[in-house]
Amino acid sequence: MTARTIHLPVAARPSIGDIVSLAQQAEECGYRRVWHPETWGRDAATVLSAIAERTDDIGIGPSILNVYSRSPALVGQTAASLQELSEGRLRLGIGPSGPAVIEGWHGQSFERPLRRTREYVEIVRQVLSGETVNYAGDIFTVGGFRLRSDPPDETVPIDAAGMGPKSVELAGRFADGWHALMLTPDGIRDRLEDLRRGAEMGGRDPDDVRVTLSTTCAVSEDGERARRLARQHLAFYVGAMGTFYREALSRQGYEDTAEEVATAWGNGDQDGAIEAIGDDLLDDLGAVGTPDEAREQVRKFEEIDGVDRVAVSFPRGAEQDELAATIDALAPEN
Repeated sequence: MTARTIHLPVAARPSIGDIVSLAQQAEECGYRRVWHPETWGRDAATVLSAIAERTDDIGIGPSILNVYSRSPALVGQTAASLQELSEGRLRLGIGPSGPAVIEGWHGQSFERPLRRTREYVEIVRQVLSGETVNYAGDIFTVGGFRLRSDPPDETVPIDAAGMGPKSVELAGRFADGWHALMLTPDGIRDRLEDLRRGAEMGGRDPDDVRVTLSTTCAVSEDGERARRLARQHLAFYVGAMGTFYREALSRQGYEDTAEEVATAWGNGDQDGAIEAIGDDLLDDLGAVGTPDEAREQVRKFEEIDGVDRVAVSFPRGAEQDELAATIDALAPEN
């Protein structure tokens, strides 16, 4: 049965306390997990530690820790610490992110993202086992050390994020789950075929690989305000974040729209980029509008065979009260 989780805001909040309050609200509303993104704002480990300390039952997880800014051993140490602190509530999300962040913010070359992700999954699993880590890969060779602390009592599942066919295939083959984003219903069905193929290549049951779909949601009694926020959010990612998201939309039949948005943004016409996003694309990618409209739209993602979790995520420009209203309106009991 599909469950709902929360993908906490990408945009910076006034304080860590404001982020924690959203997680507490999500727990009260019956969401299963809160995911915290890590881009160029607050780091995920610190924020998730605060959430773990101030909530009781809701699961926590980073979505995603990129595989360039930390070593795989450090990711394993961080996961072990968060699992201890949260008393077994962690699910780890990792992935390559994209060249705009990796090269522009971290100063690293965006090379071999798929191979790096695979090796991170394998090394982090060794670290979390508590045994001595010995690994010789194409990128990383590590060995001779083990966790000084006790390994987690409960296994930490490791999810891989990805949008392209090969990255999704990798998640199916090596990870415990797949994080999907910016996918239409038809788009995710296509990628689920890649996931199944990857699982079969790894000799695994595809049903054992958890699929979490992050969906942009904006709820307001002023439906046009909600739609405007979602358009701004989408235009930023397609226009300002390199070719990564543009290519994803093109694969899903929106090549002309993606090019129009990117061209307008590149020419400094942000309003033109926003207006280029039609209602058809907006409805295909998210749950946006009045409470009744958004509740109806989010169900179409939950009804997709193979999607296990729908993560309610938010547009970058949403205010704190708008975030709270969306969490409340899309609460699982609603």
